[in-house]
Amino acid sequence: MSRKFGDVDGHVLKEFQNINVNDSRVFNKEIEPLLKENIKRFVIFPIEFPDIWHMYKKAEASFWTVEEVDLSKDLEHWERLKPSERHFISHVLAFFAASDGIVNENLVERFSQEVQVSEARCFYGFQIAMENVHSEMYSLLIDTYIKNPTEKHFLFNAIETMPCVKKKADWALKWISHKTATFAERVVAFAAVEGIFFSGSFAAIFWLKKRGLMPGLTFSNELISRDEGLHCDFACLMFKYVVQKPTEDEICDIIKDAVAIEQEFLTEALPVNLIGMNCSLMKKYIEFVADRLLVELGCKKVRI
Repeated sequence: MSRKFGDVDGHVLKEFQNINVNDSRVFNKEIEPLLKENIKRFVIFPIEFPDIWHMYKKAEASFWTVEEVDLSKDLEHWERLKPSERHFISHVLAFFAASDGIVNENLVERFSQEVQVSEARCFYGFQIAMENVHSEMYSLLIDTYIKNPTEKHFLFNAIETMPCVKKKADWALKWISHKTATFAERVVAFAAVEGIFFSGSFAAIFWLKKRGLMPGLTFSNELISRDEGLHCDFACLMFKYVVQKPTEDEICDIIKDAVAIEQEFLTEALPVNLIGMNCSLMKKYIEFVADRLLVELGCKKVRI
C-alpha cells in the first residue's frame, strides 16, 4: 500500500496536493503541515488549526489536582483486600507511576521539538502538566497504601525491579530513541501506549469500583482515564494531518505489537484473575480497544 495524504481540512492540504510523496523514500518534513518550519510558532493567534485548538481547550477545561481526590477511606478497604488483590493493584500502580514519566520524555524530547504548530504545542505543554499530575497521583497512592519501605522502593523502581513493567517501558522508550522511525510511526506508537498499554489496567480498576472498593483509587482512575482518552484522541487527530503516512500494514504491525505486550502483561505476568476478572475476556477487551484505535487511524479492524 502506498503512502497517502491525511484526511484533514482542505485548506491545509491544498498547497501539498500536487506533491507525489512516492518520489522519495525519505520522510520530508517540509511537506508536512505539522512539521515544516513555521516562523509564526511563537504566537497563538490567529488560530489556523481550530480542531487542534478545540482539543487544547477541552484538555484545559479538564484540569484537576491530586488534592481533589479523597483517600481517607481507601486504607480501610486496602486492609480488607485479599493478598492477591493487593499484589495486583500495587503492581499496576507501579507501572502507571513510571509510564507517565515516559510519555513526558517523548513529549519533551521529540514531539514538542518537532511540531511547529502553535495550537499543537499548547496541547503538548498542557499534556506534560497533566502527566505530572497523574504521576504524582500514582506515587501518592503507592505511598498511602504501602507501608513497608522495602516494598515501596521496589514499586517506585518498577522499571528496574519488575520485568513485566520493564518490557512495556522498553517498548515505549524504543520509539522515543528510534533514529529511523518517521514522526507518523512514532505518533502511532504513542497512541498505542496511551490507548492500549493503559486500557486493560484502567478496566481492572473500574472493576474494583463495580465491587464498591477503593473509592479514592477508582475516582482518580476516572479522571486519569478521561485524560488519557483525550491524549489518545489527540494523537489520532495529529495523525490525520500527516501527509506521508505509513502503510496500513505498518500501522497494524505497531498496534499488534502493543496488543501482544499488553495481553501478556494482564493475563500472564500480572493476570487479572488475581482480582476475580476473566483473563480471556480481558484479552478480547484489549483487542476491541485496539480495533477502535485502528479505525481512528483510518485502518480496518484486524483479528490480532
